[in-house]
Amino acid sequence: KAASIHLCISLAIGLIVTLLIFGVWYPPPYAQAAGASHLVLLLLGVDLLLGPLLTLVVFKAGKKSLRFDLSVIALVQIAALVYGLSIVVRARPAFIVGADDRFTLVSAYEVDASDLADGRAPPFQSASWTGPRLVAVQRPTTEEEKKALTDDLFRGKDLEYLPRYYVGYEQEAPNLASRGRPLAELRNKPGGATILEAWLQRSGRKEVDAVYLPLRSSTSGLAMILEPRSGKLLDALPIDPW
Repeated sequence: KAASIHLCISLAIGLIVTLLIFGVWYPPPYAQAAGASHLVLLLLGVDLLLGPLLTLVVFKAGKKSLRFDLSVIALVQIAALVYGLSIVVRARPAFIVGADDRFTLVSAYEVDASDLADGRAPPFQSASWTGPRLVAVQRPTTEEEKKALTDDLFRGKDLEYLPRYYVGYEQEAPNLASRGRPLAELRNKPGGATILEAWLQRSGRKEVDAVYLPLRSSTSGLAMILEPRSGKLLDALPIDPW
């Protein structure tokens, strides 16, 4: 009975955590691209199983050290949850960066605080807590900026991870759209034909009415659907275009 009560409490906490992760930090469809499902399964697996199982083992009515034992279990469970959440928070999607012929999903931990401080505008100076911000990059034009970028490249930092080159997405959207690829290509990707057909029916568009660019992430890709002229982002389909 004690283990069942503990399990119910853990389930309630797990539900709140899941809603927070998928409703705020990892909104669909970027949860898949960021690998959130694996993180959440690991986090909730430990949280839901660790506490109730330990309670099942140690609980005995009238036991003198019962209060101490349950307190230790609660502290261990809370510590595991806090540690797991810290990893989830660090890995949350912060920016969707359009550059050249692709998008990149940039997680919070992939951008240094010092680089965030160099962002051109306030929206680029902090990692988002409510889903990734859509931005674009503007390549450097002066020799000094080009040299600085070369130095950053040698340190393993590309444009996508340097907020000082970020601009509002609308500024570069037409240029990105001009490099868009035909939607028909997505039909050759795993599961692409079914997903694309469903989107065309849902949106009321034809294949020629949109283009796509691939989105790169640390786990899996997405197909970013754009208007062919303005570059307006129409949708992100769970098709790995790579």
